Amino acid sequence: MSTAPEIAELEAQERRLALARFTHDDAWVLGTLLVELARARKAPVAIDIRRGGQQLFHAALPGSTPDNDAWIDRKRRVVERYGCSSLLVGSRFRAKGTTFEESSRLDADTYAAHGGAFPIAVEGAGVIGTVVVSGLPQVEDHALVVEALEKFTGLR
Repeated sequence: MSTAPEIAELEAQERRLALARFTHDDAWVLGTLLVELARARKAPVAIDIRRGGQQLFHAALPGSTPDNDAWIDRKRRVVERYGCSSLLVGSRFRAKGTTFEESSRLDADTYAAHGGAFPIAVEGAGVIGTVVVSGLPQVEDHALVVEALEKFTGLR
């Protein structure tokens, strides 16, 4: 299992991957890129991209299950509530010597601070959406999203 990046690196990823804009077409390009990366690895993941309350992209690859969609919803809610990646939120709780589940006072059936949900932040607007992957160990879910966003920003 991969080791989670340090908090400073997770924060730097979010700053580096802020976008100038994010349209419906951008969601398709990013989602398709995630599907291609996941298929190349035979990763049994589900992928979800939202802007505001609207789902712009969803894919469930072979081997994924309805549980992955439930994890997507729980991780996405963490990003929506805290404005940063679900892995960063969980890491911050662990750095304080506790866990999200023990100390957040939020329902674990509704929120999960496990890696794989990343904020879509637009410069000058802040967090406007989420991109989420579920199906791999949490650090790998997060890494797949970051890799796709890095490739996506290189396409623009």
